[in-house]
This record gives sequence, structure tokens and C-alpha cells, in this order.
Amino acid sequence: MSTSIGLFRKELAGLRPYIPGKPIEEVQKEYGISEVIKLASNENQLGPSPKAVEAIRRELENINIYPDPGCMELRNKLAEKHGLEMENIVVGNGGEQLLQIIAQTFINAGDEVITSDTTFTILGIWVEYLGGKNVTVPLNGYKQDFKGYIENINENTKLIYVCNPNNPLGNIMTKDEVNYLVENVPDNVVLIFDEAYYDFARVNPEYPETIDILKRRPNTIILRTFSKIAGIAGLRIGYALTSKDIAIEMSKVKGTFNVNRLAQAAALGALEDEEHISKTVELNYRSLLIMEKSFDELGLEYVKSNSNFIFVNIRKDSESVSKELLKRGIVVKTGTIWGWNSWLRVSTGTVEQTEKFISALKEVLKQ
Repeated sequence: MSTSIGLFRKELAGLRPYIPGKPIEEVQKEYGISEVIKLASNENQLGPSPKAVEAIRRELENINIYPDPGCMELRNKLAEKHGLEMENIVVGNGGEQLLQIIAQTFINAGDEVITSDTTFTILGIWVEYLGGKNVTVPLNGYKQDFKGYIENINENTKLIYVCNPNNPLGNIMTKDEVNYLVENVPDNVVLIFDEAYYDFARVNPEYPETIDILKRRPNTIILRTFSKIAGIAGLRIGYALTSKDIAIEMSKVKGTFNVNRLAQAAALGALEDEEHISKTVELNYRSLLIMEKSFDELGLEYVKSNSNFIFVNIRKDSESVSKELLKRGIVVKTGTIWGWNSWLRVSTGTVEQTEKFISALKEVLKQ
């Protein structure tokens, strides 16, 4: 007997879930191969922060005890790092949960969020689930169109979402571009800056420091994560920097024990590991340079990236190319989920992994 569709929340009928990168284990099983290089989920190929790993080891004997529901020690450290107060910070079970919390905090039926038609889609999914409307603005020259955002603001607009660097393109919105947006958005609209790739982007002198915006504009939320730079994506931990008023409301819906003990310990360790951060950023740009040079040689168009991935036009059906790469043990992400059918998003890796990807790509494109 089939389940009646009337049982479910009506918004689920039209909801399209986010499609994550294919797990290594699944590729190994499907193609019968032992060596797989996963360049699909923007993970840290240098591995986790050694200081995070050591902190986890120390904390293991305490996992019979519930975690600190307020993440007090971590929030104090983050406040010190960013020149804020602990009350300005909400810690979540990864950036995805924080976006869910934001939607649950602000969205009523009929409320609108403005974002790009090509960007990280989790917030839009939750807005639509809650009966809100996701207003998407087309890109302008591969960049988020802030003029278009401003033109779409109306009395129903609650949130504006800016992924910076933008995922899947990898490029940044500059200081001047962000300031233009801030100056033209009403104070009662909440600006969200998703900066999951902040530590890679900040090497670009044109990348904005949004904490300065937060200090003068309370209706601002900045999202950052330990998944990428610290290499602890498997533990799921990120944080929001915002006004005290917004943080209070977000905390009401975050769940009591939403961040586990090991994740909190690992994040504290990672905050002290400047060496790992530096090595990760250095490796990232080495990998990007190898891919950029190779794409130039192949005559392939790509978007200049300040993140730990690159978006490239292979001029062929990306699903077909992806399948051929999978047979060779290389996992990348196709642009089809964003409607970019000849594009691939490729995460950075070690030099060896990057060179193997390039070699495999050349082989596939010759077919």
C-alpha cells in the first residue's frame, strides 16, 4: 500500500534536495577500483589540523557526558579572535544547520529571500520548506548581480544571501561591490554573508572584511566554518557572527546539544593551529595554479577562484565526462545541478591528486 501524499507537508512536493558529492566508498564499489581521488566536495586534502586531532584524543574519554549546549569556551575564543563578544556568536552543526536555523528564525509564509540563481542552495531549500519564496537573480558576468538584488527588494523581503566566495563559481564579490549592496539595502532586511571559504579568499586584498559591516549594521549575519580550512568536515561545526538580538533568537531554535563534544574540542584545537591554516592555503593555491595553467593550455574557460575549488567549462556534456572520470577514480561535481551542463566544479587537492585529475581529464576530452 502506497503512502498517501496528503500525509506530508505540502512544501515537500516541489522541494529539490541538495545533491552532495559522491562518497569514495560508493565509487569504489560501483567501479571496482581501490584508488579514488575525491575532488567533488571541497574538502581539505591536507587532512585535519593535527591540533584538532590531538584535542579529539584528549576528549574521547568524556563522550559519555553531554556536550556544553552553549559552546561557551569555543564562543569565548571566537569572540576574542574576531573582536566581538560571546553573545554575538552562534555555533552550529556545520554551515548547513546554521542556514536552517536562520530560515527557522526569520521566515514566515510569504516572506522572501533574495539570492543568486547560481549559488549554494541550502538556504533557499529551507525558505521554500517553510512556505517562503526564494527570489533568484541571474548572474551578471559570472558574478552575483547586486543591482538586481536591490531592484527585487519589496515589503516581503526578509533576507539577502551572499555566498562569498560564491559556490560553485569560486569568485569573490569585492569590497566596493559589497559596500554598494550594504548602502542600498534597507536596515530592516537581514544581510547574510556566507564565508565558508573565508581563509582562502582573504589573501585577495579586494576581499571585504564583513565584521566591520556587522559592527555598524546589526541586521547582518556572517557564516564561517571549520570544515574547509581546519579539515574537520566530518565533525560538522561552523559558526555565525551576528548581533546579540539575532543571536538570542537563533539560539532558541538551534537545539539543545546541537554540537557534539568532539567537534567542540577539535574546533578549539584548530583555532590554535596557524601552521596548518597556512599550509592549507599554500597548497590550495598551488593546486589552483596547476589547474589554471592546464586549462589555459587546453583552451578551456574557467572562473578565477579564491576558494578551494574551480569552475571550468569543458565544452562537453559534464555528466558524460564525469562518468568517464569516475571510471578512472576521479570524483568531481557536474555543473548540471545548477543548469551549467558543460561545466565541472573541481576541488583543489595535493599536487599529485591535481596532476592525476588533469591527466585523466585530458584523456577523457580526447575521446
